[in-house]
Amino acid sequence: MITSRDIKVACLAVFVTLALVAVADQTPVLHSAVFDWGAMVATPTDVGSMRSVYRGPTPTLDELEMHITTLNPGVASHPPHHHPNEELVLIKEGNVETLSQGKWVKAGPGSIIFNASNEEHSLKNSGTTPATYFVVNWKTDKTPKGGQ
Repeated sequence: MITSRDIKVACLAVFVTLALVAVADQTPVLHSAVFDWGAMVATPTDVGSMRSVYRGPTPTLDELEMHITTLNPGVASHPPHHHPNEELVLIKEGNVETLSQGKWVKAGPGSIIFNASNEEHSLKNSGTTPATYFVVNWKTDKTPKGGQ
């Protein structure tokens, strides 16, 4: 026979479990920070290497994602694609071509590429040396749901 005490203990256990799951799923909000180039580890990829910087919420963004890619000469980072989030690509070194509004456009050191939500884009290293670029993606409550 189940007593009222058993029900109270079960309800308390469910409440504590749900509270712990809610706390465990929360990613800390990023506040002002400095990301040191020397502390970032370059992970090899099929097309060069990548340094992960940050992925998580900020006080005003649902998600901020930053990484740095070094792309080998003559290769593309990936086939043309689109995604709901917007992104900036800042060219540090090397020469690239980017697919923007259906046209391939050259971009060199210091250039900034903006890829709008759900617009097809791509990037390839058109030079003879590695190309390194910073990628900054963000999502807000206005970012469309779904996509790639």
